[in-house]
Amino acid sequence: MNYIQQAYTGKIKWFHWVFTILLVFFGWQVIGVLPLMGLAIMNSANMTEFTKAAEGNFMNLGIDNNLFLFFMILTFIFGLISLFVGVKYIHKRTFTSLVTSRKSIDWRRFWFGFITWGIIASIVIFIGIKLSPENYVWNFKPIPFYTLLAVSFLFLPFQTSLEELLFRGYFMQGLGILAKNRWLPLVLTSVIFGLLHGANPEVEKLGYISMVFYIGTGLFYGVTTLMDEGTELSLGLHAINNIVAAFFVTTNWAVFKTDALYVDTSEPSVGWEMFFPVLVLYPMMLFIFSKKYGWKNWVQKLTGKIEEPTNIIDD
Repeated sequence: MNYIQQAYTGKIKWFHWVFTILLVFFGWQVIGVLPLMGLAIMNSANMTEFTKAAEGNFMNLGIDNNLFLFFMILTFIFGLISLFVGVKYIHKRTFTSLVTSRKSIDWRRFWFGFITWGIIASIVIFIGIKLSPENYVWNFKPIPFYTLLAVSFLFLPFQTSLEELLFRGYFMQGLGILAKNRWLPLVLTSVIFGLLHGANPEVEKLGYISMVFYIGTGLFYGVTTLMDEGTELSLGLHAINNIVAAFFVTTNWAVFKTDALYVDTSEPSVGWEMFFPVLVLYPMMLFIFSKKYGWKNWVQKLTGKIEEPTNIIDD
């Protein structure tokens, strides 16, 4: 049974999907936001200041960067818990079936993607700093940096796991059994994933051309999931991508301002770094994965039909 077909192992009536999506939204965007709201209120002199911050960025209240990052990640943790509850108790299927088509989660795949992309991403960032040193300011502060490192490695994977298991997992499987094919969920989840990043300050500063990067990244994770029949690789890729981004370089206009090693002081602009991952690094990673895991039948894996297994009964 392939990855998308795992959805057939549980309840798949329309209301199972609706209830689960509502549950995830409530856990992520309502319950999960309450601690962050409480933190913002405690750091506001009055409700007027709180309201102004809520319209812009709560970080403007002077909240410690690492504390703010943790409370932001906490919203995703509540969302991930809600997704687990929905899959297990509403759809009545195992959470493993959301992660992979294998009998158990292959953590070796996770760590291979994690380590490989971590090395490549770090090298690319380091080269960028060496090519334009005038744009970067050394920002190392021992206690804030090591705290950031701990928060990043311990908690950021919860944020990326929710995004992966929601888009490359839950939505990919749901749209796959609805459309009865692989290409439509691949395209839709990639586009929606990219568009949801449209609210990021990066998009406001750089323009919608930056959607090439976000949609391209979603497509990369989606292709990896379909070709590998599981999300383990994309979970590792996404986790280390955000971890490296958090502790290596920060800017004053990014979605998260962290106590990273460097501050990029250059004016926001669309350069080679926007297209290089999508056009060069992602295809290179797919080639590496295909050789290591013996990926074949690319057309079938990415565009083929999805049929309901005959040995699955849904009541």
